[in-house]
Amino acid sequence: MRIYPVVFTPEFAEQLESLYDYIADEASPYIAARYTDAIVSYCESLGTFPHRGTMRDDVRLGLRITHYKKRAVIAFAVGADEVSIIGMFYGGQDYETMLSESD
Repeated sequence: MRIYPVVFTPEFAEQLESLYDYIADEASPYIAARYTDAIVSYCESLGTFPHRGTMRDDVRLGLRITHYKKRAVIAFAVGADEVSIIGMFYGGQDYETMLSESD
């Protein structure tokens, strides 16, 4: 079985930091770290089974969407040699518009 390296975009890192800040303010830094670390681990697991999730070519060619605990939407693409984590959206954010505008 092939394992793909997982690459995180700067946009994903910014979104994750924003989520961390929000949770740290509303709950605690400990809870924020546990939750955001779990999201990163989930994303890293996409390297083992990268072709899961829902294809969303209607939003962006090659885009796949999966959910983390029904609360966060993870946007990613599977390339020939890697999985690219494009973004993470939560709280009802309109990821379709945000991703289609970033083309």
